[in-house]
Parts: sequence; structure tokens; C-alpha cells
Amino acid sequence: MPRLLLVRHGNTKGNSAERFWGQTDVELNANGIWQAERLADRLAGEDIDAIYSSELRRASATAGIIASRRRMEVITCPELLEINFGKVEGLSFNEIGQRYPELVSAWPTRDPSFCFPEGESISDLDQRVVKFLSRLEKHASEDTALVVAHAGVVRLLICHLLPIDIWHWRQLRTDLASLSIVETHSQGATLTLLNDTSHLH
Repeated sequence: MPRLLLVRHGNTKGNSAERFWGQTDVELNANGIWQAERLADRLAGEDIDAIYSSELRRASATAGIIASRRRMEVITCPELLEINFGKVEGLSFNEIGQRYPELVSAWPTRDPSFCFPEGESISDLDQRVVKFLSRLEKHASEDTALVVAHAGVVRLLICHLLPIDIWHWRQLRTDLASLSIVETHSQGATLTLLNDTSHLH
């Protein structure tokens, strides 16, 4: 398993900090592009052997800005898509509370079987994350891989790598354009950096 640089995509048109975009393919906004450029600056000193990204434009564009400084290919992976929020795609938390109060009451349980109406369950997302981890097994332990994805994906990746129960996934914070680092070794993995956004200040 390689050393992992885990990045959440930059901000988007429609503001990903406030809305549940899931698999809606929103683009980076001007601020998101600036954030991706600052991530590229931050990672300039890293030796990166592979760059993986979600297929959604907000992640692939973030990865592309970083990759362009290195003339590297971005490998897009459907497994890295954010959860499908179904009928609540694009809504704010307050809007969800008004339209689907039963979801707001069920959400704090963190039950992996919890499913968004006409969307995915947390278990569905987790199965995709586990499938992506199998891709990384081809890498040597001395490699470094950059993974640009979404909040839910990054948090579940960290849970599996440490490992801790996925019940805790929402206790891990991953802000827009944040960097987290997981060092891997024969005894397991160590989270050495979580949700760092110092490059944005």
C-alpha cells in the first residue's frame, strides 16, 4: 500500500460547503480553482507516483490543476464518486429538514444501511471505497499516491486505513481543498495529517 495524500476537491458553483451535491456534476468556481492552485503549491515538494480522482468535474479539475504542474496523467475512478443523495441532491441541510424531517432524525444514528431517498446508502458508498483500496495494492510501499475525491470518500478511506469502524466516519472533518496524509507500513497505517488547510491562508 502506498503513502496516501488525500485531498478533498475545491469549492464549486453552488457552494459545496452548504449544499449536498453528491453525484451532481457541479464545476469548480473561481475560488475552487484558486484553492486547487494553492494545493498544487503545497504539494510541489512531494514525489507523487500516481494521481487518482473521482470522475466528477469538481474533483477531476482539482486533480488536473495539480497534475498539470507535473505533466502527469490523472486516473479517474468511478469508485471515488461521492454518495448519491438522491432526491436531496443540491439541497441545504435546512431545506432537507423542511422537506424530509424523517431523514434529519435518522441521520445522527450513522447506521450504514441509512439510504437517501432514491439515492445510495452509506454501505453502498463504503463498498465502492473498499473496491478502490484494492487498486492501491499494486503500488509498492515506497510509492506515494494522491487521491482527490469527496468528503464522504476521504473520511471512509481514513476509517479503513487506520482501521476504525465506519460508524466513526462523520467524526472526521474534511473541509474543501483540505489535505490529509496517511503513512502506510507493514504494521498498518498512521494518520499524520488531517484536514489541513494552512495552504489556503
